[in-house]
Amino acid sequence: EVQLQASGGGLVQAGGSLRLSCAASEWTFDEFAIVWFRQVAGKEREGVSCISTTAGASYYRPSVQGRFTVSIDRHKNTVYLEMNNLKPEDTAKYICAAYTTEDFDYYCPTAAKVRLALAAAPNYWGQGTQVTVSS
Repeated sequence: EVQLQASGGGLVQAGGSLRLSCAASEWTFDEFAIVWFRQVAGKEREGVSCISTTAGASYYRPSVQGRFTVSIDRHKNTVYLEMNNLKPEDTAKYICAAYTTEDFDYYCPTAAKVRLALAAAPNYWGQGTQVTVSS
């Protein structure tokens, strides 16, 4: 059974860095998109970043552009979200989701596509990892 395991969250001071991992077990998909969402209690979930195997295309929401980097390690079946210069407003639970069916390109790598991903049901969810940035 395919499972996504998100990890790497923690408590950091503003300006610090974290690297989140979204590791997939029993992964058999050659083409897919991974979207990173974040959610704060009482607020709507928002799309942070995504990466598609189609030409390795990626997307970042404007508020994290230049600070976050998403990447794939195919050998480890893991997607990373490197987060630098963290700000208190980045505090949230970060969740990874995988889109593996033939329409995976509908969900990444543009802002419009990530909005579709927010409304759609991914094929697989990770359980999330908490990131807390203190000022």
